[in-house]
Amino acid sequence: MLFLISDDLNTRIGCYGDPLVQTPNIDRLAARGVLFENAACQYPLCGPSRNSMLCGLYPDTTGIHGNAQIFRDSIPERWSLPQAFRLDGYFAGRIGKMYHYNVPKSVGTNGHDDPASWELELNPAGCDRLIEEPDIFTLRKNAFGGTLSWYASPRPDAAHTDGMLADDASWVLERCAQRNDRPFFLAVGFYRPHTPYVAPKEYFDLYHLEDMPLFDNVEEDNADVPEAALLSRKKEQEQLTDDLRRQAVQAYYASTTFMDAQVGKVLDTLKRTGLDKNTIVVFTSDHGYFLGEKGLWQKQALFDKVAGVPLIIAEPGRTAGAVATAPVGLVDLYPTLTEWCGVPTQELMQGQSLVPMLRDPSATGRGYSMSMVVRNDRQAKQRYYGYSIRTQRYRLTLWDDGKRGTELYDHQNDPDEFTNLAHGDRKSDPEIAQVIRDLTQKLETERTKGMPASGKRTEYKVGNWNPMLRIDD
Repeated sequence: MLFLISDDLNTRIGCYGDPLVQTPNIDRLAARGVLFENAACQYPLCGPSRNSMLCGLYPDTTGIHGNAQIFRDSIPERWSLPQAFRLDGYFAGRIGKMYHYNVPKSVGTNGHDDPASWELELNPAGCDRLIEEPDIFTLRKNAFGGTLSWYASPRPDAAHTDGMLADDASWVLERCAQRNDRPFFLAVGFYRPHTPYVAPKEYFDLYHLEDMPLFDNVEEDNADVPEAALLSRKKEQEQLTDDLRRQAVQAYYASTTFMDAQVGKVLDTLKRTGLDKNTIVVFTSDHGYFLGEKGLWQKQALFDKVAGVPLIIAEPGRTAGAVATAPVGLVDLYPTLTEWCGVPTQELMQGQSLVPMLRDPSATGRGYSMSMVVRNDRQAKQRYYGYSIRTQRYRLTLWDDGKRGTELYDHQNDPDEFTNLAHGDRKSDPEIAQVIRDLTQKLETERTKGMPASGKRTEYKVGNWNPMLRIDD
């Protein structure tokens, strides 16, 4: 099992139909596997998403709604996905970021990792962390990971953290190939394109500023959107000049293509060692990402561009070059991979197995995915929750059970989510009203399923940086 994950990568990649972003290596992986067209994270923030994915449980059950936390503090008896493989006799190794890391501060460390998940942990740190930070342009002084920041580096791939990750992964795979008496679960967590967008200059040169897309008419677009849906915006990211916006998009694209090149190195090693003949490969991201759409940047929103993720699963001799269109979630990976490999698990599993879709990509599965995010009303000193359900055609989002707003988007006719059908007089249309009722019922069913047996959210620590969780400062 080779599990590859990117950080903050949306679906702006070649195999998902983007005409600009160059990702030839991810594309060739998709050509020999199944691409899940409508995959979603369960919480569009690194820590909650990764803990949910690696536990096979929704965030309300893991108790992780912010960064700088690990599920062992809330559900210590849970086996993580790699731990389940490890308990079944697999060698389990991690290179780079799998659980939450403060980027770039935690690069080169174990971050907020789970030692029980691994036998081997490698934490390289390259020039982007150790040398180049003083050269990085940032919108907020002395801040890199939490805002927009970038740098076109003069140093080669191998000097960067992600380049070192690829080399380390190749080193481990070569040794796995030398002993075929024990299967492996190798997780490789790339840091790009998470901010700061640092990559060798040659990748920046692939993208001309005048070609970078800009998203205008934001006020008109957001006129029918509840305020709660837009609270991920940051002050320094408002009113950016066109030039800065183009530079930010260029840097994100450059970082994406740089990361893709490192994926290619790992896949090349897999083939060179012969491991490609019997290794399942997974590629995904922890959540999507805004690049100026709706006037927003980065994450913590429940629109498709942020909740949606790339997901590709490839196994030798199985379905190749296929597309599964049914909605799925990262929470589904745990039951999928353990079933596929015959690995025993604990009884509680909140995701669905995607094995039927891997055998027949036209299978419909559960028919929807669910994502959530926490918001903070500082004036009222209370938190509230946004939950979103995505079917193949619609996305319904309820803020504070609808008291702070409802959104409904028809992806068949409005794939970019410009028109909120739950706004104003639109929602009184009988067909729209029925869709809202049906999806609200499905959402409530999945929310209940996503809770612990007690019916109450797992307690979590609030001693972390996530401002959406703070009500007392």
